[in-house]
Amino acid sequence: ISEELRRAREEWEAVEEIQSGLGGPWGGAAPPISFAEALRCFQAADLAESREKARAAAAARGRGLPTLLRGLCGPLRLQPQLRDERELALAVAHCALDDTESVHMRILQTIYKQLTRSSLGCPRYGAHWEELGFQGVDPGTDLRGTGMLGLMQLLYFVTDTRTLPLAREIFQLSQHETQAPAITPLLLQYFPFCIMSFNITRIVTQALREGRLNRVCNRRQQVMAVLNDVYAAAFLQLYHVWKRQHKTVADAGSLLKELELAAKRKPKRLLKSLEAHVNRSAAAPSPPLAGAEMDFVDVCDPQVELEGEARLI
Repeated sequence: ISEELRRAREEWEAVEEIQSGLGGPWGGAAPPISFAEALRCFQAADLAESREKARAAAAARGRGLPTLLRGLCGPLRLQPQLRDERELALAVAHCALDDTESVHMRILQTIYKQLTRSSLGCPRYGAHWEELGFQGVDPGTDLRGTGMLGLMQLLYFVTDTRTLPLAREIFQLSQHETQAPAITPLLLQYFPFCIMSFNITRIVTQALREGRLNRVCNRRQQVMAVLNDVYAAAFLQLYHVWKRQHKTVADAGSLLKELELAAKRKPKRLLKSLEAHVNRSAAAPSPPLAGAEMDFVDVCDPQVELEGEARLI
């Protein structure tokens, strides 16, 4: 072919790349995925290595007198028929992001599209992830504390018809800026949205590990749905406090500690607040993409002590 035609083809391919959001592995090529479909894929996947890591971590935490005392006087035991679902959730929390897994890439792309309201995809690596609240150009590096469960709960948050409006409100607050250049950056209310989400996933996962959610799981005969409900409720609580009390990133550590306490001691109060918020927003138009619906019910309020340290991952 002529040199002129070759240049013309290269220019056209560059235009297509910009318009489609390509430029990296899976960029723009992955179709959206719902939470229910993604969960079915994890249920069918071979997670033997992740399950073994989860068991090893549980065994390491299960030694010593405090654990023995919790076993004798602590939360109600999870019913046997729910233990496989609990094990799956903890295994997903030990599953790393894999570029070769199309489901993983579809989850990433769906989160990006739902938060940005874009119909176009994006590259696997790039500064656009930092705009969503990741710490760098590779989202996988932020999943060390939560694994794919962190992305799964974020996927649930941005695809369920009842929580997507809330997710976008929180995301908008996380982008907060001011027109007054003299104001110190600490007075701005911005925060890394995805990093905050992963911290909340860490909190609710720890509550599940310690059996703090066993009673409500037994009542509802579900584990993953309960985990997602408490996650969404905790994010709503953080949003209310952050917005109304004009919190900044300097307050993140103390707020996460409060959320950890609420998730372990007062899940009923958290879920009541979320239920009220959802009911107030019920008349609003529904987003186009929906995942699994949430079922809000009253839950127990176990008297437990706060353990662990809330911190930014």
